[in-house]
Amino acid sequence: MNRHASLCAATLVLMSMAPTAAQQDAAQLGARLLQDAAVKGAVDGVRAAEAQTLEDQVRLCEVEAPPFKEAKRAALYAQLFKEIGLTNVRIDKEGNVLGEKRGTSPRPHLVFSAHLDTVFPEGTNVNVKREGVILRAPGIGDDCRGLAVVLAVARAMVKHTVQTPGTITFVGTVGEEGLGDLRGVKYLVREGMKGQIDRFVSIDGTGLGITHIAVGSLRYRVTFKGPGGHSYGAFGLVNPIHALGRAMARVADFDVPREPKTTFNVGRIGGGTSVNAIPFEAWAEVDMRSADKAALQSLDAKFHRAMDDAVADENTRWGSRQLTVDKTLVGDRPAGRTPAESPIVVAAVSVTKALGLPVTLDEGSTDSNIPMSLGIPAITIDGGGRGTGAHALDEMFDTTNSWQGTQRALLLAVALAQQ
Repeated sequence: MNRHASLCAATLVLMSMAPTAAQQDAAQLGARLLQDAAVKGAVDGVRAAEAQTLEDQVRLCEVEAPPFKEAKRAALYAQLFKEIGLTNVRIDKEGNVLGEKRGTSPRPHLVFSAHLDTVFPEGTNVNVKREGVILRAPGIGDDCRGLAVVLAVARAMVKHTVQTPGTITFVGTVGEEGLGDLRGVKYLVREGMKGQIDRFVSIDGTGLGITHIAVGSLRYRVTFKGPGGHSYGAFGLVNPIHALGRAMARVADFDVPREPKTTFNVGRIGGGTSVNAIPFEAWAEVDMRSADKAALQSLDAKFHRAMDDAVADENTRWGSRQLTVDKTLVGDRPAGRTPAESPIVVAAVSVTKALGLPVTLDEGSTDSNIPMSLGIPAITIDGGGRGTGAHALDEMFDTTNSWQGTQRALLLAVALAQQ
């Protein structure tokens, strides 16, 4: 998960627009649902059961889930789904874990999800260290917290017999991070549950924000190739690493707008075989992002020109045509948004206010990018608590008042499973 800045302006838009009947209903939904005895019991119950939620968070975190190798954690998650009483528990073709809490009717159909994978390679030490209210481990907040909250919501709804008009499918997705390129949610929305999803919520990371703007990204692996040779005897040949340097210098000088926020990053580079050999290959991985589709397309065009110009300059330098470049798209997350005045966002604000919590509207890159891009009402919410160091080995989760996130998630799930 990648989160950006909060958007106070979105809150102002929400407040200034004349509300429709649907918006008015959604705005009162949180307070109204808390008057229901079963719902109130479940909301109180998840606070009392937060110690169990934290134990689940630790247990899940201590099963590694490296990129493209989430199967062990998925198996545990499916087992826990079965133990708490969800029905039709299964692992789909892409590796996502699904379990159902059926409503009185199939629709509206809510997907309530978190992601199974981490950014960390196989063999990373994922043992959780406890320091009072602090938990430390790679992935403890992103997204073991989300997984634990999804589990807590499902458990509370079953335990307290919370019946909703609509059906909820609880999901643990694969491939949210890095080069996973949202493969789990892409399969879920486009194939596995195509046409069945009316509303989508992802729980990702820590805090209490509501993400309704999807930051799009394009990621490339760029490979420069040449004949290679001895550094002395073959001097004068085109050099892929030199071309890579020319290309990355151009990227570093990109001029991008501050608003809409648009970013670029060279995350990894490599190539060559020896200090005394002209390499035959050099590569880099480049990430570009914006919440604005046009800004991202403009940056993409600059990127392609920069790579082609670097090839031309290196070939010209040595009077050659032997250097080539391959630009492989390895990540494509569409930009999008769920309007601040839409019923799903208004409902999320409503339940947040009903619990006396602060409202913050955010933008970010999450599983919700995909349903948003297809017109499915979708948001991502934080899972409570406070975290630092996401994607770092010393990631930290502060459990102080983390139950607030669990309560908010539960009340939102109930709210969005209403007609």
